[in-house]
Amino acid sequence: MFYHIKELQYNAKPDKPDPVYAKKLQEILGGQFGEITVMLQYLFQGWNCRGEQKYRDMLLDIGTEEIAHVEMIATMIAQLLDGAPVQDQEEAAKDPVIEAVLGGMNPQHAIVSGLGATPTDSVGYPWNARYMIASGNLLADFRANLNAESQGRLQVVRLYESTTDPGVRDMLSFLIARDTMHQNQWMAAIEELELTQKAIVPSTFPQDLEKQQVSYSFMNFSKGEESSQGRWASGPSMDGQSSFEYIANPEAMGQVPELKPAPAYIHNSPIPGTTPPQTDQANYTDQTNLH
Repeated sequence: MFYHIKELQYNAKPDKPDPVYAKKLQEILGGQFGEITVMLQYLFQGWNCRGEQKYRDMLLDIGTEEIAHVEMIATMIAQLLDGAPVQDQEEAAKDPVIEAVLGGMNPQHAIVSGLGATPTDSVGYPWNARYMIASGNLLADFRANLNAESQGRLQVVRLYESTTDPGVRDMLSFLIARDTMHQNQWMAAIEELELTQKAIVPSTFPQDLEKQQVSYSFMNFSKGEESSQGRWASGPSMDGQSSFEYIANPEAMGQVPELKPAPAYIHNSPIPGTTPPQTDQANYTDQTNLH
């Protein structure tokens, strides 16, 4: 069950309208790593959680907080759009500076949403449920969550650097701080899970069923051998099960692929030096019914 209170989690008050910045702010609302993504990602992970109750509770805690962040950013966008379309456009003919500012405004903020936020990114692409991850494997999901928070915090920091509005910066500084906590949270949860299961996902698959001769081999598939200096090329593997080895010149281990000619009704290009297979009209008609 959810319920709503009128107060925002934190202030979302710009010092002045800025329709161009409102367009930029859409990225952390409806972009791939925006608040709508992490909100639904954490909630679905929580609703689908079949593990310990503490993980379900934690996921629903943070997922619910992200609803509050969606509300804050949507409120900020709406206030950045205050008075933007009509009055400023009338003045634009007189003032080329205002005209330049309006040139960067998202027209959908005026046409579609009536000076409100939309579930889209900064170029108007609609939010997509394929952005979110909820696999049922907590370790895999928590690693995806750490990535989402890392990318999200990076984008918020870049937006902070691109405005001088004190009110906008104040809200963004709050979101940056929460992303700091959330990255630490996911790292702590990942570490806890790795203490109780193998570090490789999924930990339940018997490792003797994989081709173990290549399980810990780093293969150099590019010119130069600078990659041999990395932690991934020598020493104990991160899962503690083996040691890394560096293969400077990996060899092909598979067959040369040879595909059978397609039947005549497929109409592929004929193989050079061969006679295309023939078929009678009746058989051809039967086969084409497959289309």
